Amino acid sequence: MWDDALLRYDMGEHPLDPVRVELTMALARDLGILAREGVTVRAPQQAGDEVLGTVHDPDYIAVVKAASTGRRIGIMGLGTTDNPTFTGMHEASALIAGATRAAAEAVWLGEADRAVSIAGGLHHAMPARAAGFCVYNDPAVAIARVLELGAERVAYVDIDVHHGDGVQEIFYDDPRVLTVSLHESPRSLFPGTGFPEETGGPGAEGSAVNVALPPGTDDAGWLRAFHAVVPGVLRAFRPQLLFTQCGADTYRHDPLANLRLTVDGQRAAYLALRALAEEVAGGKWVASGGGGYALVECVPRAWTHLLAVVTGDALDPATVTPPSWRALAAARRPGHPVPTAMTDGGTGAWTPWVPGQTPDAVDRAVMATRAATFPFFGLDPHDPRD
Repeated sequence: MWDDALLRYDMGEHPLDPVRVELTMALARDLGILAREGVTVRAPQQAGDEVLGTVHDPDYIAVVKAASTGRRIGIMGLGTTDNPTFTGMHEASALIAGATRAAAEAVWLGEADRAVSIAGGLHHAMPARAAGFCVYNDPAVAIARVLELGAERVAYVDIDVHHGDGVQEIFYDDPRVLTVSLHESPRSLFPGTGFPEETGGPGAEGSAVNVALPPGTDDAGWLRAFHAVVPGVLRAFRPQLLFTQCGADTYRHDPLANLRLTVDGQRAAYLALRALAEEVAGGKWVASGGGGYALVECVPRAWTHLLAVVTGDALDPATVTPPSWRALAAARRPGHPVPTAMTDGGTGAWTPWVPGQTPDAVDRAVMATRAATFPFFGLDPHDPRD
């Protein structure tokens, strides 16, 4: 799902700069990914109030509309440093929601095998409050649409460095939606939620799974944690569709967080998610973007890898970034280092989790999550085969 109009989600002098999405699409184009056989680039339609109202309160939508006209608004999370208002905010936010909803609808209805809404992933927005740079919660809007179309089990896996709190909150009491979030510990990072003990509301126990990783976690530790938790709960839940939020702010040089992944580790995560979608969800996979504030160094490369994995063969990490893209990146962000290859020299290697074998902070986080959630799925927290 793409149209240049998606770049209008622009908060001005702000970390969430749309240049990261612009450079992603430019890199994907220059590497030929968007021209692959079978790939369709479709322009989205703006989500209407009724669609937004499936997850957001009408009063909140009205306030967002008022703020979009240039009025000063300082309520419901708007008008803050994190969520400054801007002219056209409602329209830009609703377009992103429409893009992600259309991606999910196309996959659920069989019009596409997989789909991606790279400008989406605004996972912090709450039913009646903006939060964490997010106005409308497009992943939740998309999931609500799939449920409306008859889905009985949808899995949401969030690999952004921040907890996917908005999506979890919206579906916390709904046993049809499994939310899984791997993120930096809420003790050290916004939004301060996402502890292992958050496991779902009454009647939906086990529907929320949270892996809170220590600052400094690198590729090997992150991938060890991912494979120790995510495959087991997805296999037990048996989703009919997998939705993933693929924020790139786990990057080792991201200015807003403290994990230490390379683009190679992120690429390995995308490959693992595609394999799980094939295994547990009949291949039905919808991916979105999310956070990511290393605007030139990471996000365009990470999400170009994602677009490649969604649309076919993964890119060779040794692929050289095209001179045309390097020139654009240098012009759009003077002074930023411009990567010359699609790799950071990482390997994406990891060692499988075995309880007590590597008793470090990552493994303690894994054990906390498994102990809190695995019994709900009939899984043994101490058995690495589960």
